[in-house]
Amino acid sequence: MKGDLLLLSSVVLLLRVVWGCPEKCQCHPASGSVDCGQRGLAEIPPDLPPQTRTLYLQDNQIHQLPASAFRSVPQLTTLNLGNNSLSTLAPGAFHGLQHLQVLNLTQNSLRSVESRLFRSLPRLRELDVSANNIGHLAASLGECCRNLTVLAVQQNRLQQLDRALLESMPSVKFLFLKNNLWKCNCHLVGLKLWLEKFIYKGGVMDSVICVSPDTWKGKDLLKIPHELYQPCPSPSPDLESSQVPLGSAPWAVPRSPESHSAGEQEHSECELKPKPRPANLRHALVTVIIGGVACGILCLLMLVATIYGCTYAAITARYHGAPLAQTTEPKKTEGKELLDSSPA
Repeated sequence: MKGDLLLLSSVVLLLRVVWGCPEKCQCHPASGSVDCGQRGLAEIPPDLPPQTRTLYLQDNQIHQLPASAFRSVPQLTTLNLGNNSLSTLAPGAFHGLQHLQVLNLTQNSLRSVESRLFRSLPRLRELDVSANNIGHLAASLGECCRNLTVLAVQQNRLQQLDRALLESMPSVKFLFLKNNLWKCNCHLVGLKLWLEKFIYKGGVMDSVICVSPDTWKGKDLLKIPHELYQPCPSPSPDLESSQVPLGSAPWAVPRSPESHSAGEQEHSECELKPKPRPANLRHALVTVIIGGVACGILCLLMLVATIYGCTYAAITARYHGAPLAQTTEPKKTEGKELLDSSPA
């Protein structure tokens, strides 16, 4: 019995030596997971076991990730960095994680997510950046995440989302977008049309609730008819010339206040302007039928009136023609007699 206990303790000691588990973490060699959550860590532990496949670092105080922060765990498949204080991520922070499939960055202070962060993650399947301060997602992000099946960007500061970004992620099946500052103007029509097609093909998503303009505040983007959107105006020549860098066009003249107000007017025209609702087809059809019946009845009455008039005229002419003939014959006879009685 003592020999078995000694053997067991020796195996545990050997595993600890081989794994080199950090002091504040709990290691599970059988599952290949290391739990360093809620340990008050300010940085990534430097002595992580190289065989680690799942690493939990949530609920700590990590402020930044340096380049190659996880070079000691190249077999990592799942990484949880949720609920930290991450505000900056070095471009090569995830370098070397060729097998990483799940990345959780929720509840941090990230303001942007650059595509170069994920160039070293060819097998990434799930990306969750919810509950951050992200205000823009570049379209180039999709080029590095073509194999994503789950994308979560809830509770950020997104106003728009480029349709090209989603089109470059053909494997996405689950999309979570709610609780953002969605601006439902003409620039969001592309997203609306893509989402409709996405759902038709069996994709799963939550909702896109409009925050502005006031016309559609609180409305679901997918329930707004796209016919109500005005096309976005093309950029004016004045706007293009104002964006030319200083010194590259010496003849460029700053815009006047009038042109500035015109630009603001064009921008306001880009906002959603509801069109009058089209007439009901059923009402229009009933109107046409009633109008046709009325015209038919009127034509029939005119025809009856015409026939009646012609018949009346014929009867009148028949009865008044005979006496007229009788009265004219004596006059002719009388005239003949007068001619006969005249001297030869």
